[in-house]
Amino acid sequence: MKMMRSYSVHLLLLFVLCGAREFAEACSCSPAHPQQAYCNADVVIRAKVIGQQEIVTGSDNYGNPIKMIQYDIKEMKMFKGPNRQIDAIFTGPTSALCGVNLESNDRKEYLITGNLDANGTLRVNLCDYIESWESLSLTQKKSLGERYQMGCECKIIQCQSVPCSINDPAECLWTDWVLEGTVQGNQAQYYTCVKRNDGSCAWYRGAVTPKREFLDIEEP
Repeated sequence: MKMMRSYSVHLLLLFVLCGAREFAEACSCSPAHPQQAYCNADVVIRAKVIGQQEIVTGSDNYGNPIKMIQYDIKEMKMFKGPNRQIDAIFTGPTSALCGVNLESNDRKEYLITGNLDANGTLRVNLCDYIESWESLSLTQKKSLGERYQMGCECKIIQCQSVPCSINDPAECLWTDWVLEGTVQGNQAQYYTCVKRNDGSCAWYRGAVTPKREFLDIEEP
């Protein structure tokens, strides 16, 4: 099941008030290109869920227990993260508290992006890019790591309505929504925003590393 759904024009921002202390900040986010999700995350892994349990992490000011869901995972591959194995991730107990619902299925693998808290615990929420591994394109799978990293200094600008444009050579215009009505369009599945040698950024399509001729192109 896709965790990143198509958004209507008037619901591009997701506002879910997260009342628990661990979720003091509202779950407010726009759809992100997979490369943006990779660059913004502390951890990017391929994993399967092998178990889950509800845990209590403390209590609020009124003495009510603060609950979270702990997913025990088997890490298949780490694309970005600390120099250690990740064996559990934590999320809110319900979607109203920004929680992510994952299947405990030995056959189903996920691409999981998330961030580490002060204790080094991996937290995930509805704003993170979490997809079933089999739903990813070959280009997306090959881009995890060096390819996406090549464009982390670039900025991907989402076109929400026409006309739209970029204001800086170091930006790439993401037009999936206006052209295809989905944030899982061609640019999300097959393109990477790559920084070229002159400092400008441009979309690159393909599962192989960009050739020097592409990187050496200069903006007029």
